Amino acid sequence: MKSAVITFPGSNREGDVIRALRQSTGHEPSSIWHQDTELPKGTDLVVLPGGFSYGDYLRCGAIASRAPVMDAVRAHAAKGGLVLGICNGFQILVESGLLPGVLMRNAGLKFICKMQHLKVGRADTAFTSAYNEGQIIKVAIAHGEGNYVADADTIARLEGENRVAFRYCTAEGDTKAGNPNGSLNDIAGIYSEHLNVLGMMPHPENLIETLVGGTDGRGLFESLSTLRGAA
Repeated sequence: MKSAVITFPGSNREGDVIRALRQSTGHEPSSIWHQDTELPKGTDLVVLPGGFSYGDYLRCGAIASRAPVMDAVRAHAAKGGLVLGICNGFQILVESGLLPGVLMRNAGLKFICKMQHLKVGRADTAFTSAYNEGQIIKVAIAHGEGNYVADADTIARLEGENRVAFRYCTAEGDTKAGNPNGSLNDIAGIYSEHLNVLGMMPHPENLIETLVGGTDGRGLFESLSTLRGAA
Protein backbone atom coordinates (compact mmCIF):
# COMPACT_ATOMS: atom_id res chain seq x y z
CA MET A 1 0.00 0.00 0.00
CA LYS A 2 1.24 3.47 -0.90
CA SER A 3 0.22 6.22 1.50
CA ALA A 4 0.68 9.98 1.55
CA VAL A 5 0.48 12.20 4.64
CA ILE A 6 -0.30 15.87 4.03
CA THR A 7 1.21 18.59 6.21
CA PHE A 8 -0.39 22.01 6.54
CA PRO A 9 1.06 24.98 8.42
CA GLY A 10 0.10 24.16 12.01
CA SER A 11 -0.13 20.37 11.63
CA ASN A 12 1.50 18.60 14.57
CA ARG A 13 0.55 14.91 14.30
CA GLU A 14 2.00 14.07 10.90
CA GLY A 15 5.04 12.38 12.44
CA ASP A 16 2.84 10.14 14.61
CA VAL A 17 0.77 9.08 11.59
CA ILE A 18 3.85 8.38 9.48
CA ARG A 19 5.28 6.21 12.25
CA ALA A 20 2.02 4.30 12.68
CA LEU A 21 1.78 3.65 8.94
CA ARG A 22 5.44 2.66 8.69
CA GLN A 23 5.12 0.14 11.51
CA SER A 24 1.85 -1.34 10.25
CA THR A 25 2.35 -1.47 6.50
CA GLY A 26 6.12 -1.87 6.12
CA HIS A 27 6.15 0.98 3.63
CA GLU A 28 7.49 4.51 3.99
CA PRO A 29 4.66 7.05 3.57
CA SER A 30 5.20 10.03 1.29
CA SER A 31 5.21 13.45 2.96
CA ILE A 32 3.14 15.96 1.00
CA TRP A 33 3.11 19.74 1.49
CA HIS A 34 -0.15 21.70 1.34
CA GLN A 35 1.05 23.70 -1.66
CA ASP A 36 1.61 20.59 -3.77
CA THR A 37 -0.92 20.05 -6.54
CA GLU A 38 -0.53 16.32 -7.15
CA LEU A 39 -0.34 13.13 -5.13
CA PRO A 40 2.41 10.59 -5.80
CA LYS A 41 1.49 8.18 -8.59
CA GLY A 42 -0.13 5.02 -7.26
CA THR A 43 -1.23 6.51 -3.94
CA ASP A 44 -3.80 4.30 -2.21
CA LEU A 45 -4.34 6.24 1.02
CA VAL A 46 -4.19 9.95 1.87
CA VAL A 47 -4.06 11.01 5.52
CA LEU A 48 -4.89 14.48 6.82
CA PRO A 49 -3.31 14.55 10.31
CA GLY A 50 -4.28 16.41 13.45
CA GLY A 51 -3.06 19.78 14.61
CA PHE A 52 -4.13 23.38 14.16
CA SER A 53 -3.90 24.07 10.44
CA TYR A 54 -3.42 27.77 9.77
CA GLY A 55 -3.79 28.38 13.50
CA ASP A 56 -7.51 27.44 13.40
CA TYR A 57 -8.30 30.93 12.13
CA LEU A 58 -11.80 31.45 10.74
CA ARG A 59 -13.30 27.99 11.31
CA CYS A 60 -11.13 24.98 12.09
CA GLY A 61 -10.06 23.44 8.78
CA ALA A 62 -11.68 26.13 6.64
CA ILE A 63 -8.46 27.58 5.21
CA ALA A 64 -6.79 24.18 4.82
CA SER A 65 -9.80 22.90 2.87
CA ARG A 66 -8.93 25.43 0.18
CA ALA A 67 -5.23 24.55 -0.04
CA PRO A 68 -3.96 23.58 -3.52
CA VAL A 69 -3.44 19.93 -2.54
CA MET A 70 -7.10 19.46 -1.62
CA ASP A 71 -8.18 19.41 -5.26
CA ALA A 72 -5.98 16.33 -5.68
CA VAL A 73 -7.45 14.81 -2.50
CA ARG A 74 -11.00 15.35 -3.74
CA ALA A 75 -10.12 13.79 -7.09
CA HIS A 76 -8.50 10.84 -5.30
CA ALA A 77 -11.63 10.28 -3.21
CA ALA A 78 -13.91 10.61 -6.24
CA LYS A 79 -12.02 7.73 -7.89
CA GLY A 80 -12.54 5.56 -4.81
CA GLY A 81 -9.17 6.22 -3.20
CA LEU A 82 -8.96 6.03 0.59
CA VAL A 83 -8.83 9.21 2.66
CA LEU A 84 -8.41 9.37 6.45
CA GLY A 85 -8.85 12.62 8.38
CA ILE A 86 -7.91 12.61 12.07
CA CYS A 87 -9.04 15.42 14.41
CA ASN A 88 -8.12 18.59 12.49
CA GLY A 89 -8.10 16.34 9.42
CA PHE A 90 -11.76 15.50 10.10
CA GLN A 91 -12.50 19.21 10.33
CA ILE A 92 -10.78 19.73 6.98
CA LEU A 93 -12.81 16.93 5.39
CA VAL A 94 -16.15 18.45 6.38
CA GLU A 95 -15.02 21.93 5.32
CA SER A 96 -13.90 20.57 1.94
CA GLY A 97 -17.22 18.83 1.29
CA LEU A 98 -15.84 15.29 1.44
CA LEU A 99 -17.95 14.53 4.52
CA PRO A 100 -21.24 16.05 5.72
CA GLY A 101 -21.84 18.07 8.88
CA VAL A 102 -19.61 20.36 10.89
CA LEU A 103 -17.43 20.23 14.00
CA MET A 104 -18.49 22.83 16.59
CA ARG A 105 -17.06 24.00 19.91
CA ASN A 106 -17.20 21.33 22.60
CA ALA A 107 -20.38 21.53 24.64
CA GLY A 108 -18.39 22.49 27.72
CA LEU A 109 -16.50 25.19 25.76
CA LYS A 110 -13.18 23.77 26.93
CA PHE A 111 -10.32 21.95 25.22
CA ILE A 112 -10.42 18.24 26.12
CA CYS A 113 -7.27 16.11 26.25
CA LYS A 114 -7.67 12.65 27.74
CA MET A 115 -8.00 8.94 27.10
CA GLN A 116 -11.36 8.04 25.61
CA HIS A 117 -13.29 4.84 24.93
CA LEU A 118 -14.96 4.30 21.56
CA LYS A 119 -17.43 1.76 20.21
CA VAL A 120 -16.60 0.44 16.73
CA GLY A 121 -19.58 0.84 14.41
CA ARG A 122 -18.76 -1.76 11.78
CA ALA A 123 -15.86 -4.06 10.95
CA ASP A 124 -16.27 -4.51 7.20
CA THR A 125 -14.43 -1.43 5.96
CA ALA A 126 -10.85 -0.83 4.85
CA PHE A 127 -10.27 1.04 8.11
CA THR A 128 -11.78 -1.37 10.64
CA SER A 129 -11.36 -4.98 9.47
CA ALA A 130 -8.96 -5.70 12.35
CA TYR A 131 -11.69 -4.81 14.87
CA ASN A 132 -14.99 -6.48 15.72
CA GLU A 133 -18.32 -4.76 15.31
CA GLY A 134 -19.31 -3.23 18.65
CA GLN A 135 -15.80 -3.64 20.08
CA ILE A 136 -14.83 -1.13 22.78
CA ILE A 137 -11.40 0.40 22.24
CA LYS A 138 -9.45 3.07 24.11
CA VAL A 139 -7.52 5.80 22.31
CA ALA A 140 -6.90 9.50 22.96
CA ILE A 141 -8.73 12.73 22.21
CA ALA A 142 -7.35 16.27 22.13
CA HIS A 143 -9.69 18.87 20.69
CA GLY A 144 -11.61 22.03 21.39
CA GLU A 145 -14.01 21.75 18.44
CA GLY A 146 -15.03 18.11 18.27
CA ASN A 147 -18.78 18.47 18.72
CA TYR A 148 -20.23 16.84 15.59
CA VAL A 149 -23.42 18.54 14.36
CA ALA A 150 -25.53 17.97 11.26
CA ASP A 151 -29.14 18.53 10.23
CA ALA A 152 -31.74 15.91 11.05
CA ASP A 153 -31.84 14.48 7.50
CA THR A 154 -28.05 14.03 7.43
CA ILE A 155 -28.03 12.30 10.82
CA ALA A 156 -30.85 10.00 9.70
CA ARG A 157 -28.94 9.16 6.52
CA LEU A 158 -25.71 8.43 8.40
CA GLU A 159 -27.56 6.17 10.81
CA GLY A 160 -29.70 4.50 8.15
CA GLU A 161 -26.70 3.76 5.92
CA ASN A 162 -24.58 2.53 8.86
CA ARG A 163 -21.97 5.23 8.27
CA VAL A 164 -21.16 6.05 11.91
CA ALA A 165 -17.63 4.70 12.23
CA PHE A 166 -17.09 5.22 15.97
CA ARG A 167 -19.15 6.45 18.91
CA TYR A 168 -17.87 7.85 22.19
CA CYS A 169 -18.66 5.60 25.13
CA THR A 170 -17.61 4.49 28.60
CA ALA A 171 -15.46 1.42 29.26
CA GLU A 172 -18.75 -0.47 29.66
CA GLY A 173 -20.08 0.74 26.30
CA ASP A 174 -22.52 3.39 27.53
CA THR A 175 -22.50 5.97 24.74
CA LYS A 176 -24.57 8.69 26.38
CA ALA A 177 -22.51 8.66 29.58
CA GLY A 178 -19.27 8.54 27.60
CA ASN A 179 -19.89 11.49 25.29
CA PRO A 180 -17.17 14.08 26.10
CA ASN A 181 -18.12 16.94 23.81
CA GLY A 182 -21.85 16.92 23.03
CA SER A 183 -21.63 15.33 19.56
CA LEU A 184 -25.02 14.36 18.17
CA ASN A 185 -25.71 10.65 18.58
CA ASP A 186 -22.32 10.40 20.35
CA ILE A 187 -20.61 10.42 16.94
CA ALA A 188 -16.80 10.28 17.03
CA GLY A 189 -16.27 9.45 13.35
CA ILE A 190 -18.18 8.99 10.10
CA TYR A 191 -17.73 7.49 6.64
CA SER A 192 -18.49 8.86 3.21
CA GLU A 193 -21.23 7.32 1.10
CA HIS A 194 -18.88 4.75 -0.43
CA LEU A 195 -16.98 4.10 2.82
CA ASN A 196 -13.64 5.21 1.32
CA VAL A 197 -13.39 8.45 3.32
CA LEU A 198 -13.22 8.32 7.12
CA GLY A 199 -13.17 11.32 9.42
CA MET A 200 -12.66 10.85 13.16
CA MET A 201 -11.83 13.15 16.06
CA PRO A 202 -9.91 10.64 18.27
CA HIS A 203 -6.22 9.87 17.65
CA PRO A 204 -5.57 6.16 16.93
CA GLU A 205 -2.00 6.99 15.84
CA ASN A 206 -1.05 7.80 19.42
CA LEU A 207 -2.04 4.39 20.82
CA ILE A 208 -0.01 1.86 18.86
CA GLU A 209 2.54 0.85 21.53
CA THR A 210 2.22 -0.31 25.12
CA LEU A 211 4.97 2.14 26.08
CA VAL A 212 2.57 5.07 25.62
CA GLY A 213 -0.46 3.52 27.27
CA GLY A 214 -2.05 1.02 24.90
CA THR A 215 -2.30 -0.45 21.43
CA ASP A 216 -6.00 -0.14 20.60
CA GLY A 217 -5.28 2.39 17.84
CA ARG A 218 -3.09 -0.11 16.02
CA GLY A 219 -6.13 -1.96 14.66
CA LEU A 220 -6.99 0.86 12.30
CA PHE A 221 -3.53 0.86 10.72
CA GLU A 222 -3.37 -2.95 10.68
CA SER A 223 -6.68 -2.91 8.80
CA LEU A 224 -5.12 -0.67 6.17
CA SER A 225 -2.04 -2.89 5.96
CA THR A 226 -4.17 -5.77 4.65
CA LEU A 227 -5.05 -3.88 1.50
CA ARG A 228 -3.72 -5.17 -1.80
CA GLY A 229 -0.22 -3.89 -2.38
CA ALA A 230 0.69 -3.84 1.32
CA ALA A 231 3.65 -5.87 2.54
